[in-house]
Amino acid sequence: MFANIDMFEQDSRADTTKVQDHAPITTLNRHPVHQLNMSESVEHHDSALSKLSTAKDKKEIADQAFKEGNAKDALKSYYEALLYLLGLDKNAMSSMGLASPTPAASGSNAEKQKTEVSITEMRVVLIIYSVMHSQVDEMIEKIYANMSACHMKLGNWKRAIETADKALAKNENNFKAMFRKGKALGELGFFEKSVKILEEVKTKNPSDANAVDSEVARLRVIDNEKEKAHKQKLKGFLSRDKGERSATPTKLSIV
Repeated sequence: MFANIDMFEQDSRADTTKVQDHAPITTLNRHPVHQLNMSESVEHHDSALSKLSTAKDKKEIADQAFKEGNAKDALKSYYEALLYLLGLDKNAMSSMGLASPTPAASGSNAEKQKTEVSITEMRVVLIIYSVMHSQVDEMIEKIYANMSACHMKLGNWKRAIETADKALAKNENNFKAMFRKGKALGELGFFEKSVKILEEVKTKNPSDANAVDSEVARLRVIDNEKEKAHKQKLKGFLSRDKGERSATPTKLSIV
């Protein structure tokens, strides 16, 4: 299973059906009503959705390239997808002035109703952004995990570890990323670290026990062979050194 890449099944558009799952937003009160620019917020929202959709298309191209055995092309498309996604960070919302207004303390009923409508609109926009960023984080996680698989296929063990770590930074329980990191560490000769991570995968996700046990057994054989070769080399060095010392003539002192 760990040879398979992660597919992204969700629609790239923000899922507004999740609105009811979010707690009311009560701490956003920086701007008065007359400073709000809903049209500008909508423009930013549409632009963000466009980038998310493009990133999803790039990822699908990368997924297909990987399935066809072309890891280099897959990496290129994954990287292009990241260029779109990494710009959609959560700081973008604050830079857009997406803050809920403070209700007017006094005024006519019409003004109060206008304020309430503006608050509701802004809350909806913020919730949509929240859902969208959840999708962005999930896609970034999957892309980094898949990039790790590509680097492993190419034998780039250090890069496999780096990209696996980036996936794990998004989700520490991404078992594919954990497995790939453990495998890559083993390939680099860090057997103990490798086994520790792989055993953690098995503990957290028992369904992966067979895959983990097989990989640990494979790495143990490699580690034993390396240890055996090291001992043989050391033995040969010591024997050569002993022979050289025994061939050196003994100097006799003259009384």
